[in-house]
Amino acid sequence: MSKLTGEVAQFVFDLSLPPALGPEDFIVADSNREAAGWIARWPGWPAGVLALHGAPGAGKSHLLGIWAQRSGALRLAGGALAAADPAEVAAVGAVALDDADRVAGDAAAERALFHLHNLLKEAGGFLLLAARQPPARWPVALPDLASRLKAAPAVGLGEPDDALLAQVLAKLFADRQLAVGPEIVQAMLARMERSFAEARRLVAEIDAASLAQGRSITLPLVRTVLAERHGD
Repeated sequence: MSKLTGEVAQFVFDLSLPPALGPEDFIVADSNREAAGWIARWPGWPAGVLALHGAPGAGKSHLLGIWAQRSGALRLAGGALAAADPAEVAAVGAVALDDADRVAGDAAAERALFHLHNLLKEAGGFLLLAARQPPARWPVALPDLASRLKAAPAVGLGEPDDALLAQVLAKLFADRQLAVGPEIVQAMLARMERSFAEARRLVAEIDAASLAQGRSITLPLVRTVLAERHGD
């Protein structure tokens, strides 16, 4: 619910659908080409473990999901690993661990990841990690786990350039079943921070403003939202 300015308050509901996260929906660009290439080369990895790292929204979870679908991997969140049985998890043969850096500092989770890593390696299985920072920078307390993580291949996903960001903005609107013209995207690019997280926030704000005012997404509406964000 959102309280709007004016005499009448209205209810605004977020009717957006979950984002499209299939292989065909991943946009390959210079900032993520290396990471996408690693996923495409599976199972021909030089080691059984790979770490993806990058800013929120850079596409790590999307690639994780693509790989999990392709490999039949069990997908887990790093925060849930402490309560898992490493033997049962490893029995699947392939594991995709999102927000994997959340194990750092949690003694039970660190032990679980250490055993999971060893069990998968012994069985010839695969482990894909995704986190904001490369594993070598995680504040892991367990020395044996830290050494294994530092030895794992790590590939980063960078921030987008304008060409990729334009495609991402169009996709974010499409995920909400909204079609916008190129002039809308260009107006956003002219004033927004260059990050995936900012793209998500801005699209959500524009959609909310459109719903609240009962207006379609037009250039004047977008400019108003941008002006309000920058205090113009």
